[in-house]
Amino acid sequence: MKAMDLTQVGAGREVRVSRLDCAPGTCQRLREMGFCENAMVRKIRGGADLVCWVCGTRVALSARLARQILVETVDGNS
Repeated sequence: MKAMDLTQVGAGREVRVSRLDCAPGTCQRLREMGFCENAMVRKIRGGADLVCWVCGTRVALSARLARQILVETVDGNS
């Protein structure tokens, strides 16, 4: 499994959140939005603003925030 940040994931790919690399308050907010460790995330669109599918909801994030979400590929999705 290769670790990367969410901005490095191609659109349409599904990955697992491995850890959050941010200030405690930011980490808490990301977790409230569904970006918990081990959560599955599908990136819908990239760019300056990313759109992801997480916990059954579409969520938009800035690229700056997405760089703080470290993810890994899952089996069959490398």
